[in-house]
Amino acid sequence: MKISIERASLLKAVSQAQSVVERRNTIPILANVLIEASGDVVSFRATDLDIEVVDKTNAQVEQAGATTVNAVMLHEIVRKLPDGALIQLADDPASGRLTVQAGRSKFSLATLPKEDFPVMASSDYDANFSAPAPVLRRLFDKSKFAISNEETRYYLNGVYMHVAEADGRKVLRCVATDGHRLARIDADLPEGAENMPGVIVPRKTVAELGKLLNDDDMQIAVSVSETKVRFATPDITLTSKVIDGTFPDYTRVIPVGNSRKLEVDAAEFAKAVDRVATVSSERSRAVKLALDEDRLILSVNAPDSGAAEEELAVAYGDEPLEIGFNAKYLLEIANQVDRENAVFMFNSSGDPTLMREGNDTSAVYVVMPMRV
Repeated sequence: MKISIERASLLKAVSQAQSVVERRNTIPILANVLIEASGDVVSFRATDLDIEVVDKTNAQVEQAGATTVNAVMLHEIVRKLPDGALIQLADDPASGRLTVQAGRSKFSLATLPKEDFPVMASSDYDANFSAPAPVLRRLFDKSKFAISNEETRYYLNGVYMHVAEADGRKVLRCVATDGHRLARIDADLPEGAENMPGVIVPRKTVAELGKLLNDDDMQIAVSVSETKVRFATPDITLTSKVIDGTFPDYTRVIPVGNSRKLEVDAAEFAKAVDRVATVSSERSRAVKLALDEDRLILSVNAPDSGAAEEELAVAYGDEPLEIGFNAKYLLEIANQVDRENAVFMFNSSGDPTLMREGNDTSAVYVVMPMRV
């Protein structure tokens, strides 16, 4: 194999590949990226056996072929080469080396046989549809903060993507929860997604997916089966196993009878929470919300370090209420709001609180209160 490729194209391809590779590997081949060149296209494939990413890019292919080389090392070399450099990759199967050359720089890297590289078996998908990148980005970006980190409840370690019913119509919905907070985000159901099985997309896949969805004009081809999910653009294909478990019935924890309504400027609220939480040494310290007629007082009392209080003008017309929340959870939820106003719906100081963006019901958040 012998190819010439621009640094920018190579860097983009190998950075996507090396982020999938697990740093601590007992199987040497899994630390490598599989480079395959034919025609005028080079593909870079990496896997950790749960996720596989394939990134295709154009290059001058002088000699077709394939090899595997350490993904992190190749990425570091390319990253440190000067902008605009033309990089030549030449594989010598006899010596088991890949030569990387750009200008006066030359590297010789150890390779492993391409035959040893595990390729994820292709499966038949139950549903195939396409959706604009901004739609999928919104679904995952707004829900991923609520993914649980608790390994024992592995079925919460991802985003539950499924078809649901809202206001008498079917929607594509993403839900994540860790038992303390919950995010439920809806989008119009794309054509072809009606028979999609509900799947839990793992946390790492959601993080990798972010890199595919940053082009607003891109249509993403989505394929879903009971065991796998695939997201593809013309250049990049991300295939992942889904979490083998049952996502709990989240509808039971979304309150429906909360009648006390608080409307507040989302950006101002987030800044105020952040400011009062500064005096607290622990990130999980409770912030107390004291609500009265069109007035909200945020306060934190940390006996070991001090106290803080801030008043905000808000729209609130119900009975006075005092309720406490984990400062970190409040901040994360407030930061999801794209619109100007955040609307909080309370019941009592001991019940879950509902939050949405203005009158928009396509993004709903639930947060459990804390004792203060």
